[in-house]
Amino acid sequence: MRIRPVKIDTFRENIIFLRKDSEFCRTQGVSSLTKVELSYNGKTLVGLLNAVDEPFLAKGEVGLCEYAFEKFDLPAGTEVKIRHMDPVRSVDLVRKKIHGEILDEDDYLQIIKDVVENRYSKVELTAFVVACAQGPMERDEVVYLAKAMVDVGDKIKWDSEMVVDKHCIGGIPGNRTTMIVVPIVAAYGLIIPKTSSRSITSPAGTADTMDVLCNVNVKLEEMKSIVAKEKGCLVWGGAFSLAPADDIIISVERPLSIDAQGQMVASILSKKKAAGSTHILIDIPVGKSAKVTSPLQASQLKKLFEYVASKMGLFVDVIITDGSEPIGNGIGPLLEVIDVMKVLKMENDAPKDLLEKGVELAGRIIEFDPKVKGGEGRAIAEGILKSGKAYEKMLSIIEAQGKKPEKKLGKLTLEVTSHKNGRIVEFDNKKIATCAKLAGAPEDQGAGIYILKKIGEKVKKDEPYMIIYAEEQADFDYAKEYLEKHREMVVIE
Repeated sequence: MRIRPVKIDTFRENIIFLRKDSEFCRTQGVSSLTKVELSYNGKTLVGLLNAVDEPFLAKGEVGLCEYAFEKFDLPAGTEVKIRHMDPVRSVDLVRKKIHGEILDEDDYLQIIKDVVENRYSKVELTAFVVACAQGPMERDEVVYLAKAMVDVGDKIKWDSEMVVDKHCIGGIPGNRTTMIVVPIVAAYGLIIPKTSSRSITSPAGTADTMDVLCNVNVKLEEMKSIVAKEKGCLVWGGAFSLAPADDIIISVERPLSIDAQGQMVASILSKKKAAGSTHILIDIPVGKSAKVTSPLQASQLKKLFEYVASKMGLFVDVIITDGSEPIGNGIGPLLEVIDVMKVLKMENDAPKDLLEKGVELAGRIIEFDPKVKGGEGRAIAEGILKSGKAYEKMLSIIEAQGKKPEKKLGKLTLEVTSHKNGRIVEFDNKKIATCAKLAGAPEDQGAGIYILKKIGEKVKKDEPYMIIYAEEQADFDYAKEYLEKHREMVVIE
C-alpha cells in the first residue's frame, strides 16, 4: 500500500489510517485499535489502526498521522507492506509490576525497547506508568529504568573530561535561571551544552523562551560546532533522539498529573547521561504550591538523585531552593526574555531574585572545576556577570544559533489591582501558571503575566500588582475569567 501523510496531531502516538473497505481490513478482519506493522526495506513502523469511512484515502493508500509520518521518514507514495503486529511479550512484565513485583535490569530494557518502537498502545503505556508510580519503585529499579532509557536512543560524546549541566525539576513559573547560568559558565570556560524542553502544560519552557531570541531547533553537528566555538548553547532537546522513551512516557504522565519521584529521577538523569554530561547541578524548589512541598520530601528526593547518579557514573550536586513564589517577574516567553536580558545587562530594575538565584547556581557549577575551592564559585560567577562577559557570551550564542527579529508584547493588557491596602503574602504557582497559559503563552510569545509585587511587598488599594498580556481576544477573555474565579492565586493581607 502507498503511504500518505494525514495532518492530524496525535501527540506522540503512531496512528495508522485505513479505509474500512480496504482489502487488508476486509480479509484480515481487523478493526480500529488493532496494532499493525508497516515495513519497507528493513524499516518498520508500528501503530494503532484507525479504520475510517470517510473517503479521504484513495484505495490502496494507508494514512500516517504527522508523528508517524515523521518517524517513518519515507516519501509520500512509498509502497509499504502491512501486517498484524506480533504480540508484545514485555506487556507480561508490566502485569508483574501492576501486581507489585520488582523488575530486574533486563525487564526494564525489554519494556523500554518496546515503548520506543511504539509497540505499546496508550492504554498499555499508561498501565506501565501507573504501576511504577503507585509502588513506589525500589531505588535500584530507578537505576535500571534510567539506564534502559539511555541505552535505547542516541548518545552524544564530547572531547572533554568534564561536561556540566543543570536541571530544575520545575513547577515554578518564570525561574528562567538556565539562561543566566549558561552564559556565565560558558564565559568562565566550562563546557555546558544545554538541551532544554518546550512547554507541555506550563507558560514556557527554557526552549520556548530562548526561541524568542534565536533558533533552538538545531541539528546535532550544528550544536557541536556552536559548543566548540562558544563553550555552550541553549537548544531544544526534542531535535535529538536522546532517551526518546522519556518523551513518550511524559506524554502519558502529564495528562494524568503523575510525577512520581522514581520516574522523574530516571527521566532527568537519563537525558543528561545521553547528552554526554558528567557533572550536573539539580535544583529542587520547595514550596506550598511547588512540585515538592516539604523539606522532608526534598531530602528524600535529593538522596535518590545522588544514589541513581552514582550508579550511572554521574556526579550530581543537589541544591534545595525557595519555591514559594515565581522567580523573576515575567511569566511567558518574551516576558521572561525581558527579565533575563535585564539581569545579564545588570540593569537597575533587573529582578533581584532571578539575579541572585542565577549567580548562586552558576557559582555551584563553577565549583565543579577542581581549581576552584568550595565557596569561591559565587564570587567568580558574580564577577563574570558584573564585567559584562556573560552578556557578551549570550549575544555570541544567540548569533551562533541564528538571531531572530525582535518580538512585541501582546497588545491586550489588564492591570490586576488590589482590593485593599496590605502585603503580598502568598502566590499559588500552579494557578498563576494556568492563568498565563490561558492568556496564550507560550504559543503567543508576547502573552503571559508580569508580576509587579513579590511576597512581603506592600500594595495599596487599587494599585496594580500584576499585568496580564494577550494577543488574541479569546485568550484575553479566558485569562480574565479564570482570574475572577481564582483571585486567591495572589493572597493579600
